[in-house]
Amino acid sequence: MKIAILTSGFLPVVDGVTVSALQRLQRLSQWGHQVRVFCPDYRPLEAIYPNWKDYTGEILPGVTVVNLPSGSFMGVEFERNVSRTAYSILIQELQKFSPDLIHVDEPERMFVGFLHIPGVQFARKSGIPCIGFFRTNFMEYVEDFFPLPPIVLTPLKAFLKQLIVKIYNAYDLTLVASPITHEKLVHMGIKNTHYALLLGCDTDQFHPDLRQAGFFKRNYNLPQVDRTVKLVFLGRLTPDKGWRFTMNAFAQVVQQVDRKAISLLIAGDGELRDEIEQRLSQFVPQVHLLGRVPPDEVPALLANSDVHVTTSEKETRGLTVLEAFASGIPVIAPRAGGVVENIRDGWNGFLFTPKDQRDFVTKLQTLIQNPEQRQMMGKNGRECIADYSWDTAVKNLINIWEAQIAEKETLKSKI
Repeated sequence: MKIAILTSGFLPVVDGVTVSALQRLQRLSQWGHQVRVFCPDYRPLEAIYPNWKDYTGEILPGVTVVNLPSGSFMGVEFERNVSRTAYSILIQELQKFSPDLIHVDEPERMFVGFLHIPGVQFARKSGIPCIGFFRTNFMEYVEDFFPLPPIVLTPLKAFLKQLIVKIYNAYDLTLVASPITHEKLVHMGIKNTHYALLLGCDTDQFHPDLRQAGFFKRNYNLPQVDRTVKLVFLGRLTPDKGWRFTMNAFAQVVQQVDRKAISLLIAGDGELRDEIEQRLSQFVPQVHLLGRVPPDEVPALLANSDVHVTTSEKETRGLTVLEAFASGIPVIAPRAGGVVENIRDGWNGFLFTPKDQRDFVTKLQTLIQNPEQRQMMGKNGRECIADYSWDTAVKNLINIWEAQIAEKETLKSKI
């Protein structure tokens, strides 16, 4: 197949969308497909991402990345989005490539830049399928980035809901990787949703065997961390990831556990970095902000930690949860969003009541003070993701693409 993938973000930015995109591209390349990836240009952020050139042009056999003119997204300095001028370039590149199918990750975000629903008009004129993939609950993030009074926020969210529904209903299919999110989209009024297992985890790459004695002394020059219970956080340091709750909750955590017995390891970056470091350092002596950890270093970081902590209530699935389980460590997360689909409370981790600091503290205290329970939960976590392979996930996606192409061909033959 010749596949055009339009995506709101790509490497060197590291998040669930970009990491899963790379896994997908690696397999499409291995299996002989031709792919053009269209994404924002990260050249203006060279100071932040000096390796941006590694992810442009032909990055794999048959896979070429085309960077489109971009601007900042929602005022976040390390995020980019396609610009309005990029739309005509996209159309020209699509005409040259002549794809069999167009696949769009996070089309609502790209719509904000293009002011066009990405890919749909070209696909209709060409008689090819155009598929959207719902990845992020942007509507729920509005209040995090724009603290507006209810009289303004309520109508704004209603408008955004209508816009999102209109955008996704324009596609032949809206893919969803979470049953919970699927139900939510149907309730919103998106009529073409299709749930499938479309996310995976490389259980060879993420593995408990990567655990090593003295890991943090050897790799981060932090020998004191090796002697503590290591709580690892992975993700953007932005308001939507639950950091306000985390910062407030740890004032109570240290009243229940020995603060010298724990270390907080935070992999990621964002606008709250300085505040997070300042606030959490008041409660825990060992707070280490590791910055943007390269994807190939994340497996060892997880395997050498003891608990993966996330307090985000708005994840559509939570790739880092799968990766933590594959690494043999338990997860604590709020009982909200897509993360609940893989966490069995008390078996491979804990779910706490959203916004309930007492519940969070009690369950985190249990994990910190019971190493045998952590080990058993970590073992259970690895067992529960045995069926989550990237090969299966990408094959599922290809099957959907091929079915949509066949359907279009059938319609053409009837005209």
